[in-house]
Amino acid sequence: MAVAEAQLYAKVSNKHRSKSPSGLLESLLTKGFPAHTAQKALAATGQKTIEDATKWLHSHCNDPSLDDPIPQEYALYLCPTGCLHNHLEEFWKESKRQCGKNRAHEIFPHVTLCDFFTCEDQKVEFLYDTLKRVGDSFSQCFPPSISLSLHASTSYLGFFIDDNHGSILKEFALAFSSEASALADCHVKPYLKQFHLTLAHKFYPHHQKTLEQLAKCINPKETCQWVAALYSRDMRFVHYQTLRALFQYKPQNIDELLIKAGDLIYVDPTQQSNVSEGWVIGTSHRTGCRGFLPENYTERANESDTWVKHREYVFATASRFFTQTENEPNVKLHGEVQNASTSRSAANVLSFQNASLRRGVLVIHHGERIDQVFGKSWLQQCLTADGKYCRADLNFPSTLPKRKDSVKQFECDPPLSCCGIFQSRLIGEALLDQKVTVSNVYSSPALRCIQTAQHVLQGLKLDDKLKIRVEPGLFEWTKWEASKVIPDFMTLRELAEASYKIDTSYRGSFPLSSLVPSESYEEYVSRSSVVIKQIITACSSNGKCVILIVGHGSSLASFTRPLIGLPARDSSDFAQVVRKVPSLGMCFCEEIKEENKWQMVSPPVKTLTHGANAAFNWRNGIMED
Repeated sequence: MAVAEAQLYAKVSNKHRSKSPSGLLESLLTKGFPAHTAQKALAATGQKTIEDATKWLHSHCNDPSLDDPIPQEYALYLCPTGCLHNHLEEFWKESKRQCGKNRAHEIFPHVTLCDFFTCEDQKVEFLYDTLKRVGDSFSQCFPPSISLSLHASTSYLGFFIDDNHGSILKEFALAFSSEASALADCHVKPYLKQFHLTLAHKFYPHHQKTLEQLAKCINPKETCQWVAALYSRDMRFVHYQTLRALFQYKPQNIDELLIKAGDLIYVDPTQQSNVSEGWVIGTSHRTGCRGFLPENYTERANESDTWVKHREYVFATASRFFTQTENEPNVKLHGEVQNASTSRSAANVLSFQNASLRRGVLVIHHGERIDQVFGKSWLQQCLTADGKYCRADLNFPSTLPKRKDSVKQFECDPPLSCCGIFQSRLIGEALLDQKVTVSNVYSSPALRCIQTAQHVLQGLKLDDKLKIRVEPGLFEWTKWEASKVIPDFMTLRELAEASYKIDTSYRGSFPLSSLVPSESYEEYVSRSSVVIKQIITACSSNGKCVILIVGHGSSLASFTRPLIGLPARDSSDFAQVVRKVPSLGMCFCEEIKEENKWQMVSPPVKTLTHGANAAFNWRNGIMED
């Protein structure tokens, strides 16, 4: 950490050119704030209002880095506004839905003029003055419209700016960088390569065609007013992931982080290997404090969500530079009058959204298992001296299903906890609310998966209409079995006698006898790929329907990736991915029949998140002093 801080401090200039204190700074100084922290607060909030800066200072009162002389990093972007920006935002949203997140989604639509550079807090106003002065000098020669042409490759998709307009942008960037460097004592490097507006970057090659089709729906000649905007970011967290808190969390221990819903958290992926499962260690963007927090209280945010816009210069452009011709009359779309080119563009987007065949595959991780809560010795906790089952806690199942062999076989094939049963039924009810039509149900032979499938069907009110097909090939990677042997699962007959809705006529694609203990990762990947493809082939593709697959944490990746054409993950990081899958975590794929492919989309229901509830002994703390 000391080395990293030293490198950051080395970037801070020791020159002394400064400007007389601004009104905002003077107001903070009269409130008693030290000059260096007041300037830091103003830089971190974009020097907009006293209220913003004061709130930042109060929030960061316990920030251990508050007195560190580490400045913000700044970048100058040219950003579209108006109709073009709206269509770009539609593309961002739809490309993420159909193809998943790529590198371009981390930042809003923009053209880079000057990449990130550091500037001392007390000299930031020189950047504002420079932007205004250079903007005024270029306002008359700035093009009324910027010519954009679509360019695509296997890892990049975006609009290139033609050379004539690009030369003006280059002169503008050079003028800003030269004057800002001189006035603010900082090194500003203008972008001098091909100017471009990125649409997608670092995506999977098989998504290229889909992304291009979506991009062609964007009319680059749409009405647009261009804005040169100055943004800043915290240079300490450039290579961190950004998470957004979904819920409030109040620390239970001194090393935990207080978060509020909406808080942004910086997380260093390289520092998570020794953190307890289900937790991450991060730094709050709102407070600057660092600590542990539950990972399932968060979701991934975009890199630019923590950036601050400081100032912008709006270039006056023609109100409309795409003229309507007699061949393109006005037409009505959704009750609004639009020209034909716009309606064609919207129609293309709509037709592409509706192109997917109404068939889907929903892969669900089973609910909370009993040994997840009470440990591997859970069975010893609930067996009496004569071997009878006795519920030791309300989260233990009320009964265990009967099986011909010893009850001790449940140690390797544990049931759901009562909370796991509730979770499963809740997911089924949510699917019912969303009118999800399930046509087939497949389950791993593990009891916890069969129980999950049963209670999901109960929530869907389909438990009397659909039967569960037990597929041995859906079992998890056998290398992870602690006993190093394949568990002795309940037979189909035993399951049926225990009132589970089992399709006893179904014969699995992968016989139970073919499961081998401690199989290699390659064997597991191959088995998963074969099984999911056989399930898809066996199920009808007519009409709107969903194939429900209940499996394990590993199932979400191992059954969806081969379906959408992605290679298997490296075995080295597979376990790290799987351990982050919570109970009832799910993935959803839908079929695009005319292209003979599948794509990953958002699941039809929201995630299920809840906190821990520890065992309670009323004697401790109530009766005893």
